[in-house]
Amino acid sequence: MSAIETISEQRCFGGVQGFYRHASTACGGPMRFALYLPPQAAQGPCPLLYFLAGLTCTEETATLKAGMQRLAAELGMALVMPDTSPRDTGFDGATGDWEFGEGAGFYLDATQAPWSTRFRMESYVVDELPALLAEHFPVDVTRSGLCGHSMGGHGALTLALKHPQCYRSVSAFAPIMAPTQVPWGRKAFPRYLGDDASTWAGHDACELVRQHTFPGTILIDQGEADPFLHTQLRPDLFEQACAAAGQSLQLRRHAGYDHSYWFIASFIEDHVRHHADALGLA
Repeated sequence: MSAIETISEQRCFGGVQGFYRHASTACGGPMRFALYLPPQAAQGPCPLLYFLAGLTCTEETATLKAGMQRLAAELGMALVMPDTSPRDTGFDGATGDWEFGEGAGFYLDATQAPWSTRFRMESYVVDELPALLAEHFPVDVTRSGLCGHSMGGHGALTLALKHPQCYRSVSAFAPIMAPTQVPWGRKAFPRYLGDDASTWAGHDACELVRQHTFPGTILIDQGEADPFLHTQLRPDLFEQACAAAGQSLQLRRHAGYDHSYWFIASFIEDHVRHHADALGLA
């Protein structure tokens, strides 16, 4: 059995909010994650909602700021919040730049040295973490949804489109929807994936949805006062790509809302219920 270290556990809405650490094979070192188990977990395995956080964030960010636990406890849904990258890698350039490296793993498997030895977040989120959760906790990994914010929204969209067999639902807040066409992606992708831009398409939601759609409606909320809206996020491009591919998309735009967790907290209930419907909890 794989070992897990308990960092902390607290009672929360009748369930347990825990923070954990384990040795990751995919990421070549220790990784942390947060897990909320609702009260219903005492009676049997609960379905899961993964929340992938954005640039600079950790497993604590959405856990503390999004406000998902109350409704998750009511519905019987477990919540999983992984860290956004490996830590303490010692790689040159891995720290000191909030847009790249530690805290900015982009939920992909890097192919370029030295990043390829540690920055394997796609394998971690899709394969290793679910297996670990199923081994240690009362969760049903066959009933999983995927949500995320910003870089994590990019991760939610791309991982769901690439691995639809693993997820029954997907949603995102202010995701990076066309990373191959915006500065954040064009900065990170060459370093993680190499200079051949043709290899980047496998990590771009606009490109992926043209190849195969997700079997369900994708829910996206976007604030119209988001300072990154037109330069980094580009929901218009994803909206066009979904229309051309026949992908069911609910893209909601909200006047006055920015990129912060105040925005996420305002609409998180809609997302949790979106996933609950798909996971058979509503």
